[in-house]
Parts: sequence; C-alpha cells; structure tokens
Amino acid sequence: MRKKTLLAMTALTLAASTLASAGQARAAGGGLMTIIVNDPSNPYWLTEGKVAAAEAQKLGYTANVGASKGDTNTESNLIDTAITNHSVAIILDPANASGSVGAVKKAIAANIPVFLVNAEINEPGLAKAQLVSNNAQGAALGAQRWVKLVGQKGNYVELLGSPSDNNAATRSNGYETVLSQYSGLKKVGSQVANWDRTQGHDKMQNLLQAHPDIIGVISGNDEMALGAIAALKEAGKLSSIKVGGFDGSPDAVAAIKAGELQYTVLQPVAIFSAKAVDEADSFLKTGKTGVANEKQLFNCVLITKTNVGNYVSAFTLKK
Repeated sequence: MRKKTLLAMTALTLAASTLASAGQARAAGGGLMTIIVNDPSNPYWLTEGKVAAAEAQKLGYTANVGASKGDTNTESNLIDTAITNHSVAIILDPANASGSVGAVKKAIAANIPVFLVNAEINEPGLAKAQLVSNNAQGAALGAQRWVKLVGQKGNYVELLGSPSDNNAATRSNGYETVLSQYSGLKKVGSQVANWDRTQGHDKMQNLLQAHPDIIGVISGNDEMALGAIAALKEAGKLSSIKVGGFDGSPDAVAAIKAGELQYTVLQPVAIFSAKAVDEADSFLKTGKTGVANEKQLFNCVLITKTNVGNYVSAFTLKK
C-alpha cells in the first residue's frame, strides 16, 4: 500500500511539474509549439507542417513537427512527448475524427491548449479552434467544373479518401449533390484509396477493368487523382477519360499544365495553418483566440488552365 501511495504521489508531482513549466513558459512568452501532421510524404501535409512551424518561429516560439501517418497510437505517443517536453500549445491535424478525441483530452488534462487544422474531431468544445477547408463548397466547385468538362451524360467512377476522415464523406456528398442533378450521369463504381497515389493507381486499374466505358473520374484528392492518371496512361485511356482532383498540390498543377488533369480545387492550407498558430499565440497571451467560433471554414479556389499561371507557391494562388 505504501508503495502504491508513493507511486501516486510521484505521478502527481510530475503532473504538477509539467503544468508549472508550461505556465512559466506562457508567462515569459515563447516556448515550444508541437505541430502534428498526418504524413509529410504528401505535399499537402508537408506544407501544413512547414507553414505552421515557420509561423511559430516568426512569433518567437520553437517548433517541433511530428507525423502520425493517420495512426491514433502514434498520435497518442506524440501527444505524450509534447506533454513531457512542456509544450505551450499543440497544433494538430487529427488522425481520426473519433479516435483522436482521447489524445486531445489528454493534452487538455495537461493544461495544453489544442488547435486543430485540416480535419475535425467529432466532439466540439475540446479544441480551442478547428480550422478547416470549406470542403462542401470546394466539392461543389469541383463537381460543377467536372460536369462542364465531361458533359451531362455517361458513366463515371469516384476515388474516395480515408473513411476515418470526415473530409472524405463531405467531399463525396458535395460531389453527389451536384452530379445527381444530371440524370444522364451514372456513377458505376467507387473505391477507397485513402488519399494515396499508389492506391489511387491500383484502385483505378480495378475500376477500369470493371467499367471500361467510363468517361470520367472524380477524386477526393490530388494524390489519388494522379495515381488514376498514371493507370489511365498505362491503359492508353487518358485521352478519353477526364480526371478531376482536390487539394491544389504542386504536382496537380504540373499535371494541369501538361493537360493530364482537368482541374484541382485548392485548399488554403498555407493560410489556415499559419492562422492556427496566430490564434494559439493570441490565446497564450490573452486567453482568447480572437475568433468567435471554434470551427472556422476557409473557402477553396478552383484551379484550371485559365488561372494556373497564378499559382505562385505550394498551395498558394495569387489573387
């Protein structure tokens, strides 16, 4: 019993030390901001981490960027490290809408405010802010452009993102809202490719084998779309099947210039990643983010051949 009591007291002492250190860092200004993205092998998440880290450093913080790769256990371990390192704030792209709730609660219990970017969690009121692309608006933009390009009659297929990410369903539903208005367009197949280029390639091969008469592919992100393009090239079908993307990645822009991708929907990740850090800085200094709503939507922008020249840097379009 005495041993258990001593262990409990030690745990309480460590927790108190963590809270005190974090509080001292805030009072003095600066400190460590931990930034957790999904997978930096994807240029979208690479940009997210780079922009957030640069903004944190500009404001006088040190920054540490980690990657969960969509795994909640890895994410939980990264949160533990952030707590141990006395982070003053955490910028988090959640690995899972439901599965990341526990990690956020753990950070809050350690008195570390959490600011979510790109993806949401299914429990409001925990994070100080959730900054995301307006995926429904972006999907409508993309679908409207897609119809203009493929026409109002024919069979098509869809590549879907990870089911654990609410963005996947939001974009797919946004596409459906627009495309269902055209009775001549028939979705004959769809496959989950988890935002990944290799999976996009492989799933496109399967879909093409099952549905050789399709006229178009609508994709939940650029990486899957680029994988589909590679598969269509191999099959000699790219000239007759139009592909649309979503993200606004540099590779997608290059594919638009090459005439291989019809369009992409740019997510303003470079804007809201910096904004999340700004709001964290405001909260640490004043106790307020400076924004009324926890959930903040940032509108997407369509990129086509007509305005692709305005693409000035990764995920940034000149006005």
